[in-house]
Amino acid sequence: MWLETDRLIIREFTHEDTASVHQYASDIEVTKHTIWGPNTEEETREFIERVVETQGQQPRVDYELAVVLKVSHELIGGCGLHTSDPRQAEIGYCFNPTFWRKGYASEAVGALVQFGFGELGLHRTYARCRPENTGSAKVMERIGMKYEGHLRGHMWYKGVWHDSLQYSILEDDYAGGRL
Repeated sequence: MWLETDRLIIREFTHEDTASVHQYASDIEVTKHTIWGPNTEEETREFIERVVETQGQQPRVDYELAVVLKVSHELIGGCGLHTSDPRQAEIGYCFNPTFWRKGYASEAVGALVQFGFGELGLHRTYARCRPENTGSAKVMERIGMKYEGHLRGHMWYKGVWHDSLQYSILEDDYAGGRL
């Protein structure tokens, strides 16, 4: 799979991406709002292995993709789309902090949402973030997602219960030219 935006290439992960992914996946600042990490080198290798295996799914339900700068071919993060049923999907994203606040996450996730509605025929795409992760919430708002609510204490990880903010976008929003 291959998507392009003005500044980005969004492509399948390869084993050669392991070191670049580990740069941000092992960063405590990056992973403080995630349900994983910070990763050990082995955990990052296992992640890449799982992702490469999913590329052969038939039918494919998981798309975990590398985000690369067009000008330098540098891997700056990843984004994913995971279908929960034939017409709904959850998106997620994680970027190297060197590339935060430059619009790359919004650009990549917007392309992924377009792929979901245009190629996969989705009805609804949703995403969640921790309430204190204001940067992630802004990404979702920028691409036209609507705030659905505050999920209280619904996820147990890293030894405590966590809240999430949930956002979504529907095919009608997409058809209306929101992206």
